[in-house]
Amino acid sequence: MTDQLRFLPAGSGAFLVELDDLETTLTLLDRLLADRPEGVIELVPAARTVMVRFDPRVTDRARLCTHICAFDLGQRSSRQGETIEVPVSYDGEDIADVAEILGWSIDEVIRRHTEATYTVAFTGFAPGFAYMTSDDPDFDVPRRKSPRVRIPAGAVALGGKFGGIYPSDSPGGWQIIGTTPLKMWDINRARAALLAPGDRVRFREIAKGAVVAAGVLPVPKAAPSATGLVVTRADRPALFQDFGRPGRVDQGVSESGALDRSGLSEANLSVGNPHNAAALEIAFGGFAVKVDRPVTLAVTGAPAPLVITTNDGRSVTAPFGRPFALDAGDELTLGFPPEGMRSYIALRGGFAVQPVLGSTATDTLAKVGPAPVTAGVVLVPANAHAVAVDPFRHTARSLPKAGETVVLDVVLGPRTDWFTSKGVETLTAQVWQVTAESSRVGMRLSGAEPLERRDAAELPSEGTSLGAIQVPHSGQPVLFLADHPLTGGYPVIGVVARHHLDLAGQIPIGANIRFNVVAPFDPLVRETNR
Repeated sequence: MTDQLRFLPAGSGAFLVELDDLETTLTLLDRLLADRPEGVIELVPAARTVMVRFDPRVTDRARLCTHICAFDLGQRSSRQGETIEVPVSYDGEDIADVAEILGWSIDEVIRRHTEATYTVAFTGFAPGFAYMTSDDPDFDVPRRKSPRVRIPAGAVALGGKFGGIYPSDSPGGWQIIGTTPLKMWDINRARAALLAPGDRVRFREIAKGAVVAAGVLPVPKAAPSATGLVVTRADRPALFQDFGRPGRVDQGVSESGALDRSGLSEANLSVGNPHNAAALEIAFGGFAVKVDRPVTLAVTGAPAPLVITTNDGRSVTAPFGRPFALDAGDELTLGFPPEGMRSYIALRGGFAVQPVLGSTATDTLAKVGPAPVTAGVVLVPANAHAVAVDPFRHTARSLPKAGETVVLDVVLGPRTDWFTSKGVETLTAQVWQVTAESSRVGMRLSGAEPLERRDAAELPSEGTSLGAIQVPHSGQPVLFLADHPLTGGYPVIGVVARHHLDLAGQIPIGANIRFNVVAPFDPLVRETNR
């Protein structure tokens, strides 16, 4: 017996394999994990798809499709896990809507939810977020038409045929029916995620108003006696960033990392560090540090004005994109950049910062990584080995300004066919403004005409890529950035091409985007044994 598989493009280095059901999806995942093709970076399982992220320098979609189609998916995977009880206060703001959708009373929603057994199928979206299937088939609730900007940690929610618990404050479109005080993700536990694939979950009602854990990870801070660079001003928290933590999908952890990787790399190379060393990412300037020893710094990315106030009170302009020295007692101030959004400060010899899961990147959605850097924090030099540098290596580039229109190249897919021809035309025909509701998770865009879908069907949750243009029911797209969720439940009409991802990370609020299609929607259909 053979089945047809659809291979849907999802950017310059990823695609989705679409399957018939969850059981077949998990079977394919296990086959790929046991026989991982060369060049595959990550595998993101979801309800009916597996996202395959690959290195285009090593392999391509056609070669990987051939490899996948050779698998026999007839022998199903069998998974087992623990049974875990989750206490819930059924005080969620959507529980009345859920009851109305299902045609039940609120009491019946609570009764059936506590009588059901949920099984963890896969993890994703954020660290500690488990997609759970219910043995009560009547739990089938559509997502909200427009996702919330913030859902609190511990929220117990329903989305489609899945149940889930939000491990940290995050955006989300599921229907909230209650809250739990349990911490779903804690890096200090032997198993950071409370729930893992195969685990069975029973919900138990507790009194309303129970205190909900914040879900913020404890992060080591510098000792009070530490010396180094004192942050004297931080209009917005700065973040340590490097190239992120790829390959952690099995823990529900996305890659994250610097939004402008070329900017971070150039800052480090300017002072002789490895190109992916930890540096500070600063949005819109408004940042200052005072040093207690001679240091060498470089600032790249968004060209913030740089002023050094010397220890004898003089003001000196520091060069942008080139290394410069500070003496003990000097203070460096970054002003508001006239273009771009994010600047990077690298310290020769690096910063002493504790890696979390192999990276010093701060993931703002997952709450993984070093704590945000605020005024009063002391940045301790690592004094690592550094090499000789070319002080004139900086290459000037033009970055977008508020009010300007930026063109981003786009690869159509994986769900372009969920939109009408008019909707696809609208994507590229009009400009989209970057709204104030934007962050490292994603840019919320606003256009005069929303993107028109073919129907209002619910999309089972599936893997998402950096640069994905996800479209909720409102028709106003969200462009995913470095801290985007691993999975999402709204269709992605296209993905920003790899060569424009750094540029996307520098587009400020108030700028406009015009999308330019460089690769059409080109799904492949192949047969496999079952």
